[in-house]
Amino acid sequence: MLGDFKNILIIKPSALGDIVLALPALSALHRNFPRAKISWLVRPEFAALLENHPHLDQTIIFDRRYFSKAWYQPSAFRGFVTLVRQLRSSRFDAVLDLQGLFRTAFLARLTGCPNRFGMANARELAPVFYTHKVLQTPECIHLVDYYLKIVGQMGASDLRVEFILPHNPAAGDTVKRLLIQHNVRPDGYVVFVPASTDKDKCWPVERFAAIADRISSEFDLSIVACGTATEGRVVEELRSLTKTPIVNLAGKTTLSELVALLRAAGLVISNDTGPGHIAAALGTPLVMLFSWSNPARIAPYGRTECMVAREPFGRGMKIKSTDPGHLVKTITVDEVYEKVRGQLRS
Repeated sequence: MLGDFKNILIIKPSALGDIVLALPALSALHRNFPRAKISWLVRPEFAALLENHPHLDQTIIFDRRYFSKAWYQPSAFRGFVTLVRQLRSSRFDAVLDLQGLFRTAFLARLTGCPNRFGMANARELAPVFYTHKVLQTPECIHLVDYYLKIVGQMGASDLRVEFILPHNPAAGDTVKRLLIQHNVRPDGYVVFVPASTDKDKCWPVERFAAIADRISSEFDLSIVACGTATEGRVVEELRSLTKTPIVNLAGKTTLSELVALLRAAGLVISNDTGPGHIAAALGTPLVMLFSWSNPARIAPYGRTECMVAREPFGRGMKIKSTDPGHLVKTITVDEVYEKVRGQLRS
């Protein structure tokens, strides 16, 4: 019955920032159902974020790219069948689909679980596969609150917000050595996140360069930039536009090492992308820039002083804005630097 679950599955395969926003739901499940085994279905490239989490018992790998070949590649088909068998044999008594897509809702149905919780406004006809559809209201516009509302529908009462990203001492040691190799003090650096998989979320790189020069002239802090290997070219462009030395660590850290890098930073300046959301969850001083994504839904939770956006709380419940006035390029260097100084001086 509701409120007495012993075997729970969270389905939230991606993306990096979205997984971070779902972490409070995991901790709430652990607090409210302390005897339950909790599993998380996640894509392999993000699994390290959940490694050694004290409230999680198991990760189940969902290799979407590989399984997408199942219709023409026999090994991929067999792998998908093996995954479905694993899900069914686990006999979950509650499944939460926090992704809200057809494929994830369909996986929830394939588990055979009798209690499948999901978002009533999920895309791609996903709600058809849920037994419990939870409506998003203005009171839970932020995804953290919405996910916790779904947990509440299971019978949970303790819905405090708690972000936990476990320490990885080995990753921390590796990051310290990497910084020292680049003549960066491990206790005196700023991290730039100048790229994103969505180009429309990217603040103009020349403005990041201007911020770098201002920080260098006012504060005794080194600057490092991170991102994926393919985003390294953006960092190199940034380096070419500034007189300030910037260390390019794009593609040079594992996910665990990225978390360690962000945890120890004096400040993170980021587009609306995964590393920025990690920094927000860690409580690291942060300046985060938003574009068409509705900040009221995904901004650093409880840290409104960290965000820079146009009409951050005036966009209703829309996921995506089509107003050109909300684009990230409308944000000025002066606006961002004012936030930078406030964060560094606090």
